[in-house]
Amino acid sequence: MKSIFLSVIAFFFYASAFSQQVKIVESGSNLPLPGVMIYSNAPGNSILTNNEGIADLGIFDKSKILNFQLFGFSSLKLTFEELEKNEFFLKMNPDLMSLEPAVVSASRWSQSSSDVPTKISVFSSKNLLIRNPANTADWLGNSGEVFVQKSQQGGGSPMIRGFSANRLLYAVDGIRMNTAIFRSGNLHNVISLDPFAISTTEVLFGPGSVMYGSDAIGGVMSFETLDPSFANGDKNWSANVISRFASANKEATIHADFRYATKRWAFLSSFSKFEYGDLKMGRIGPSDYLRPNYAGLENGVDVIIQNSDPKVQVSSGYEQYNLMQKIKFKANEKTVLSYGFHYSKSGDIPRYDRLIEQNGNKLKFAVWSYGPQVWLMNNLGITRESDSKLFDQMKVKIAQQYFEESRIDRRFGNQNQNTRTEKVNAYSINADFLKTIKNESFLSYGAELVFNRVNSEGITENIGTGTTQPTTSRYPNSDWFSAGIYSTYHATLSEKVKMQTGLRYNFTSLSADFTNNIKFYPLPFSTSKNNFSALTGSFGMVIQPEESFSISPTLSTGFRAPNVDDVGKIFDSAPGAVLVPNPELKPEYAYNAELNLNKHFQRFKFDLSGYYTLLRDAMVRRPFTLNGESIIDYDGEASQVFAIQNAASAKVYGVQAGFELAISKYFLITSRYNWQNGTEELDNGSKSPSRHAAPAFGLSRLTFSKKDLKIELTSRYSAEVSFSELPFEEKEKPQLYAKDENGNPYAPSWAVLNLNTTYQLFPALQLMAGVENIQDRRYQSYSSGLAAPGRNFSFSIKASF
Repeated sequence: MKSIFLSVIAFFFYASAFSQQVKIVESGSNLPLPGVMIYSNAPGNSILTNNEGIADLGIFDKSKILNFQLFGFSSLKLTFEELEKNEFFLKMNPDLMSLEPAVVSASRWSQSSSDVPTKISVFSSKNLLIRNPANTADWLGNSGEVFVQKSQQGGGSPMIRGFSANRLLYAVDGIRMNTAIFRSGNLHNVISLDPFAISTTEVLFGPGSVMYGSDAIGGVMSFETLDPSFANGDKNWSANVISRFASANKEATIHADFRYATKRWAFLSSFSKFEYGDLKMGRIGPSDYLRPNYAGLENGVDVIIQNSDPKVQVSSGYEQYNLMQKIKFKANEKTVLSYGFHYSKSGDIPRYDRLIEQNGNKLKFAVWSYGPQVWLMNNLGITRESDSKLFDQMKVKIAQQYFEESRIDRRFGNQNQNTRTEKVNAYSINADFLKTIKNESFLSYGAELVFNRVNSEGITENIGTGTTQPTTSRYPNSDWFSAGIYSTYHATLSEKVKMQTGLRYNFTSLSADFTNNIKFYPLPFSTSKNNFSALTGSFGMVIQPEESFSISPTLSTGFRAPNVDDVGKIFDSAPGAVLVPNPELKPEYAYNAELNLNKHFQRFKFDLSGYYTLLRDAMVRRPFTLNGESIIDYDGEASQVFAIQNAASAKVYGVQAGFELAISKYFLITSRYNWQNGTEELDNGSKSPSRHAAPAFGLSRLTFSKKDLKIELTSRYSAEVSFSELPFEEKEKPQLYAKDENGNPYAPSWAVLNLNTTYQLFPALQLMAGVENIQDRRYQSYSSGLAAPGRNFSFSIKASF
């Protein structure tokens, strides 16, 4: 008993002996710096300083070098010996040059982006308030590296390297957000995320299937939300309140978050409410975008109402609120339990691009909107450090998600209004392990299980009598299951050469029951069962001839297994066209090669990426027959039958480039440019430009920063897409485009200027103001049905306690 008691005393003495706190302040003012990320060259462990600028270094191996990083400050690399000489007190100097931050999207563990061969961009929430995005889709678009399409104000579909929708994967706190009904058309689920609750956004360009499985063909968008941190000393709490107004859509936003922490418990609560009115477009530009009239209902009869101000996009406003709660418990020095709750719900979101469709000389639809969009996630996690032979660190996350979405439409002059509702319950388990092999070489491996249950129903209501009856549902009732195992190895071959390679095996199963639609359509089958498997891999190197220059060649593959949307959807994909089920689908595969170059000078940074991606067995829309019929009746309209089929190959290649130039201590110029070209096979064997290969786009920004004041002057721009360059599918949607001199649809080029500023009036009070689209241009992004805001004045205030 005595020996046990002495062992316990010795353990606590040993733990306390190696527990050391560091305090970090801003040089000059000596004010504490919260949010400084500290991580070692060995991947996995990382920690943030608290509101007093203090962090406990007990989780780190004393033999490792520690990195200290905070956006807007020069990064530091120090050994424990150097920290001891500084008495664990550090000063960080302000620096406008961006960092090479730690990233998690490449291996699911924190590691320096300079050690990763693939291109990854990190967008810090430090810039969120000054950039002033309306939602998370705009937050991505403001980066100049992600192109965003908009069918309605309550939306935003990212396009990355010629891919979009369900060929991109969304991850929230490491948990897969994609479900079995993520569609191949433009996808707007990213707006469910609260931009004020995001701490870091990482975009991994190119296939990410090794780490994330199906759907990660074109890239991965990984969102890490705000996370509570433990108190290093006594209990502490803090709070933030943000309010914002914008003139172009009369936006009114309120956000609040609250943190409370002790040494073993940490809590974070977040709430946001967004209200957006109808969006007003600019004054100077094509008249084709104007909204001359809109549908209204008078005495139960549809009428056309003349718009008093055609620049106002009537029926584009919506509202949304978000809740988030996080709890962390430190069971001991090596084990932490966490719980996260996310909830998002919108009001009805009008599908603006459908509401402006014409049928002859009148509007086609009187009503077309998405019903309330609901996303809920509960996740429970455990992280543990170990000295076992199997792993040094372990992360296990169990998540339950619920998605609900509906589509409400009624044709102009028709009394019957259709509501098609989809509900998805999604469950997942992720287990990730990391083992250091030697020095800075490490092995990460893990497994993932995902199960989706899809319920779909359709109801039609006579708006005159109020009677309801069943109608076609969008999807079959279905079960979708995925199981994957993966492993990656990162090796430091020499001081100048590093390698990262990985492999994943994935099994997918899909069961669908079509009986909910058989009474409406005589389908030749009532159920279907499909099993798929896929093997994907990646290999890349980071070669540094000198410390300031790196060359990173990468080869990778990706896959996308057919989901419920691909196999079983019944939907009018375009005027006079209807998609029907095809249970014979198989996975599509992507093969990618890229080369990344990075060069740093003292006050200048430059990066260049070139890539080529080939898509085989691409799932695309092609003419089809249903019981031998090529034309069927859908909602009262004769429609040509199409189905998703493995009927094409596609390729996309392009260049991404950027630079940063520090003109002086206070001025910084940054610029991003993206050029991509994509083609895909048509059913007749000819080629068409790829629908999701955006035109060349980018931004240039001049930043002034001094003490409490920061000003940004930004120019965003996009190239023209002429009629001859429009994808075949887009030519069938003239309502989305301006008309050229021959009356054909095309997407004009555009460039706008934005001015934003933020000022720290008091330590607890920050003011933000800006004007977007200073020239008041009237423009639409490529493939968008909604015109962008005209001259838009915004004002925000943030109070911290």
